[in-house]
Amino acid sequence: MKNVHRRDLLKLGGRASVAAAAIASPFIMRSALAQEVMKVTLLMQHGLPYVALMTMNEMKLVEKHAAKAGLPTLKTEYRSLAGTSALLDALLAGQMHGGIIGVPSIVTLWNRTAGTPQEVRGLCALNSMPYVLVTNNKNVKTIRDFTAKDKIALPAAKISAHAICLQMAAAKEWGQAEYARLDPFTISRAHPDAAAAVMAGNNEINSHYAVAPFFHYELETPGVHQVLKSYETTGGPVTTVLMMMAKSFHDQNPKTTAAIYAALEEANAFINANPGQAAEIYMKTTNDKRLNAPQVAKMIKDPDNIWTTTPQKTMDFAYFMNKVGTAKKVPPDWKSMFFPEAHALNGS
Repeated sequence: MKNVHRRDLLKLGGRASVAAAAIASPFIMRSALAQEVMKVTLLMQHGLPYVALMTMNEMKLVEKHAAKAGLPTLKTEYRSLAGTSALLDALLAGQMHGGIIGVPSIVTLWNRTAGTPQEVRGLCALNSMPYVLVTNNKNVKTIRDFTAKDKIALPAAKISAHAICLQMAAAKEWGQAEYARLDPFTISRAHPDAAAAVMAGNNEINSHYAVAPFFHYELETPGVHQVLKSYETTGGPVTTVLMMMAKSFHDQNPKTTAAIYAALEEANAFINANPGQAAEIYMKTTNDKRLNAPQVAKMIKDPDNIWTTTPQKTMDFAYFMNKVGTAKKVPPDWKSMFFPEAHALNGS
């Protein structure tokens, strides 16, 4: 899997100057005769939530479904990026066709792009998994105990799903007006770097709102303990990440889009039916030295983790973000933020 850096995405210049042209005409490879792209690029971040894409890559599922649709030469490239901001930069720079983001990002993108040539929507969910807030500060038992001496690492402060979940927790604890009470204590870090800092215990970052497997590493470290699980705030499972793409790409490449959707469906079905094999794919892709395949399989089978393309509680984020002023409008329903491929699902 190929890594790409933000500096490489911004060679074309500032975001404002390239955004309209880049999203309207994504970075694509076409032949003179082909109606659709010859190569599709999909971007993700770090951690267990992305095992569906790892499975798609290992089993060549997009290629499989593309061939069935009459696109036998379609190639798929999978890249990893660290953090929500970097993924959004990639979208603006036209460096990807599909990217994996959290629900708050699609709420924001819907607000900014709906009805414009730059419109972005979700294709479907990947899963529902909890975030777990951990700390090595023995004095922090609940979120009420955090002070200015603490630094809580998130993929992207204030805008990532983790950041919004933390704001939702603060609003629940202190009232709606205090939703941003913990924001000054947050800092943007990729999950691997944040976990390393918390486990080291000698870094300014002493806390981390993490996805699996990173909170598992941290909780196995002496002196690190759990403060909060996101499901406690959201009242149950909520979509962790979803596949997004520009409407222009979706509409111009219906067979490719259908192949990506079918690949995601098949990947999740495979993960549910074969957690051990999915764990092996995760280990092969990540080369994770802290875990073995049985440990990853146990995480995959955790009842908290739901491997589904059905969006769950996406409107909860939209309503919250609108109430606190980070989203000007609330979508009419969850389907407004997603392409028709997902509309038959029992989403929310």
